[in-house]
Amino acid sequence: MKMVPDPLKGKKIILGVTGGIAAYKSAILIRGLVSRGAEVRVIMTPSALEFITPLTLSTLSSNPVVVNTFPVSQKNGVDLQTWHIEYALWADAAIISPATVNTIAKIVHGFADNALTSVIMALRCPLIVAPAADTDMYNNPITQKNITELKNYGAFVVEPENGFLASGLSGIGRMANTDKIIDAAEIVLSGYKKDLNGKKILVTAGPTLEDIDPVRFIGNRSSGKMGYAIAKAAFLRGADVTLISGPTAEKIYPEINLVKIRSAAQMKNAVESHIKKNDALIMAAAVADYKPAKYSGSKIKKEQNLKSLALTTTDDILASLKKDDKIIVGFALETENEIKNADKKLKSKNLDFIVLNSLKDSGAAIENDTNKITILYPKGSKQTGKKQFPLLSKFQTANNILNELKKLF
Repeated sequence: MKMVPDPLKGKKIILGVTGGIAAYKSAILIRGLVSRGAEVRVIMTPSALEFITPLTLSTLSSNPVVVNTFPVSQKNGVDLQTWHIEYALWADAAIISPATVNTIAKIVHGFADNALTSVIMALRCPLIVAPAADTDMYNNPITQKNITELKNYGAFVVEPENGFLASGLSGIGRMANTDKIIDAAEIVLSGYKKDLNGKKILVTAGPTLEDIDPVRFIGNRSSGKMGYAIAKAAFLRGADVTLISGPTAEKIYPEINLVKIRSAAQMKNAVESHIKKNDALIMAAAVADYKPAKYSGSKIKKEQNLKSLALTTTDDILASLKKDDKIIVGFALETENEIKNADKKLKSKNLDFIVLNSLKDSGAAIENDTNKITILYPKGSKQTGKKQFPLLSKFQTANNILNELKKLF
């Protein structure tokens, strides 16, 4: 399969690790970044040493780990120069994960009293911050004010999640999953910001399964990867996202409102129920066109010798949808006459634009982590004609789709 460019490959990333219980996750984060081709240099605060060792992080990053601003001893001479400036100029991005309320407060108020905060004060690159704290510390008005100020200064904050905490309490404050932090780094290093703030986006994903009997069904090979990538990218760019998903092994961020469905009829009901509360619908799901004409309430036995199965069409969700003032985006998966068939669907369903995939393109569409798309616009719209994109990861493809969507708001 043709290799696609990875936005993290060759990027230089500073990882700041501060003194919280979530510091152990920094090892997982380093492994994920390095596996994507990034070079990682770690700076630890003295408190972080109580939770994880520099040796572990140095081994995983293949770089020395900085803890102290100054050498332990100068008896034999030193040659440090202004290393903190060199680090700050070297980096393409800096991530603080976990970021304690103490370190966040220091950065907001300009304190540079340790190696990490000194480098942060000299940064010229984007800063990504993943707070982690017990729920009462995180919800403290002072902490919330500091996080707001951090955002105002341009930092990309990956908000903590709800869950079980080290104190035994359950609530907001658990550090974001490392996969989400890596996704955020990709968003930032790709040049995107939280440019969808205030927008509500409804996304559909995955297949629908149409039951024949309690055991068997008609389905398709959709993995849901494209729809899930769109939902994740939209969330990280600031949107309020609802994801309606057929059965899939894909995982989604806990902050995204996930509505699980199984059949085309269930997806239709879910879309009609949620579209009113959203500004846009991106219909990335592979909805079944046919379903069994009759459902058997009991398992059809082999001895019954079922030689044929009568089918009937499912409801066309997009064709029956009341558009009103919503932006509607459709998908078309074709194997022949791709542009002609996609353009026909674009017009018949009154879409704002349609995303075309072709099974003729190697590495694109169903079950792949990559996709190659063409976006078609109707005549008379703000955008016109078609726009072609190269083979990219589905996450990068998702961001290109969102870029086009943003133009229509």
